[in-house]
Amino acid sequence: MSATDFPLPPATFEFLVLSLKMQVEMRLFGGDSEDDHGPDLMAARHAIDLLAMISEKTRGNLTIEEQRLIENSLTELRFRYVQAVEDAAKSAGKAKAAAAPEPSADAESADEPKSE
Repeated sequence: MSATDFPLPPATFEFLVLSLKMQVEMRLFGGDSEDDHGPDLMAARHAIDLLAMISEKTRGNLTIEEQRLIENSLTELRFRYVQAVEDAAKSAGKAKAAAAPEPSADAESADEPKSE
């Protein structure tokens, strides 16, 4: 084992759920890198759907702790996903408003009916 190697955690249901949860959080909130292009909502939604599918397929076969973990994780991630979608919509609206040209005085007067 070299100095850069480290032991992997055991392959448990808890580790699987927490790994998927971390993937969603990284997709929603990204990192602090300069290459970050904002949230990847499609990938986050896909990971949430995977976790929901695992929840459905394992129903009745989990311990109480495992069931609580997956249900609480899904609830939290769905809430955060909705928040991220709303934030993205607000940001898009602000960017669109900032990019829209201001109407000029000539354009406004052209729209007004002329009185003779």
